[in-house]
Amino acid sequence: MYKKIIDPRVSETDGVGHINNTTVPIWFEAGRNEIFKLFTPDSSFQHWKMIILNMNVDYVKQIYFGKNVEIHTWVKKIGNTSLELYEEILQEGEVCAKGTVVYVNFNLNTQKTEPIPKNIREVLEGHMIPK
Repeated sequence: MYKKIIDPRVSETDGVGHINNTTVPIWFEAGRNEIFKLFTPDSSFQHWKMIILNMNVDYVKQIYFGKNVEIHTWVKKIGNTSLELYEEILQEGEVCAKGTVVYVNFNLNTQKTEPIPKNIREVLEGHMIPK
């Protein structure tokens, strides 16, 4: 599992007093940074590989300003050219949002998918969601 701590900002809080629903996908993406570095070590958009195909979010509980959140990211499935992640946002130990996302390993120059390299696959396998 990959883990990231986020300190919610006032600007992410909406008029009804909780973190706005549009913030959650952004936080989930922040939890994927280590995975992005596997595919694009220099973090250059010229060499970027991870293209999102699908994302689903379930809002379970309200999230509030003033209390840190933890983003947990697991690898759910690894295909030939794609991978599916399972993610959760926790506040005070409780799951507040959960979701899945599918990415494909994509070559921007050729505009084609590429197989996930063996060395990256091995690292990802170490972060598989427990069965």
